[in-house]
Amino acid sequence: MARREHHDGRALMASGVTVAFGGFKALTNVTLSITPGAVHGLIGPNGAGKTTMVNVLTGFQAPTTGAVTLGGRDVGNLPAHALRRSGVARTFQAGRLFAGLDVLDNLAVTGVGLGHSRRASEAEAMRVLDWMEATHLAHLPAAGLPYTDERRVGIARALMFAPDFLLLDEPAAGMSETEAAELATLITRVAAELGTGVLLIEHNVGLVLSVSHHVYVLDAGQVIEEGDADVILSSARVRDAYLGADQEAA
Repeated sequence: MARREHHDGRALMASGVTVAFGGFKALTNVTLSITPGAVHGLIGPNGAGKTTMVNVLTGFQAPTTGAVTLGGRDVGNLPAHALRRSGVARTFQAGRLFAGLDVLDNLAVTGVGLGHSRRASEAEAMRVLDWMEATHLAHLPAAGLPYTDERRVGIARALMFAPDFLLLDEPAAGMSETEAAELATLITRVAAELGTGVLLIEHNVGLVLSVSHHVYVLDAGQVIEEGDADVILSSARVRDAYLGADQEAA
């Protein structure tokens, strides 16, 4: 898979996004930006609004107020399938693979859904699996995959036909330290080799800080800090809201 060329200034952005469910605000005035070829992190305690933010950026949840733009174009009201065709892909906390299909067909179905022929989709699926060094999985049934391979296939499916942006919703959940390290290598390659902008949403703070160029910290639906790993680790607000318990236990 060759690195994709991106136009200067193309970014996936949320500007002043608020999401309210009745009287409860899941997000309040959140602004963040994802740029091609870089890994961005999104961390925060349980209930901080991380998954809601991913849903907004991928068309699964419309913002109550605020804007979502892609390359400067307002996409806040586009449905998920239209955003995917526009180059915004995601994974889910649950793998959501088609259990009755093998791995190759799981990827090929995505290609067909994007408007490509079955033949072109199968060829793209093999290219993606080869790039991920996972061709041995191609003809295995999705229903019998080990947990880690299921997560890898979910990422492979999201990478079909070179999306501009890839949003990963807790891809390391349940992984061992070794498996998480392998995932970190893969995420770095996605940004560096493919030129894809990545948003990594994770409870594994060490993983996020090790691969991210820029990290956003959510707490109670608001961005309380942003910056590189040094900024996040030195922030008293982050320590109090999210890292404090871990640091005290260390």
